[in-house]
Amino acid sequence: QVQLVESGGGLVQPGGSLRLSCAFSGSTFSIYRMGWYRQAPGKQRELVATITNGGSTNYADSVKGRFAMSRDNVKRRVDLQMNSLKPEDTAVYYCNADHVVFHTMSWGQGTQVTVSS
Repeated sequence: QVQLVESGGGLVQPGGSLRLSCAFSGSTFSIYRMGWYRQAPGKQRELVATITNGGSTNYADSVKGRFAMSRDNVKRRVDLQMNSLKPEDTAVYYCNADHVVFHTMSWGQGTQVTVSS
């Protein structure tokens, strides 16, 4: 059973940076595409970024050029480096593991990111 544990959220001023991390356990890391999603109050959960086992990334238009997702297949961890943060980036950020064959989805507990002055 896949377990995902996020860390690194917090309060940051507009224009600042945060780095989120997600530790993976319970299965074979290489057979999962990893992703970050976020959910703001009153809004649906939305995709932020994904990364394949080979390191190919995909980003939501709203974060392109500001966020960077990385993957460490030895440590079984993914990170999300968030720069030039805006108040509209405020949300709970969730780590996601998507099985590449069966497309079963696993979620972390979420970490709060608040961008405010």
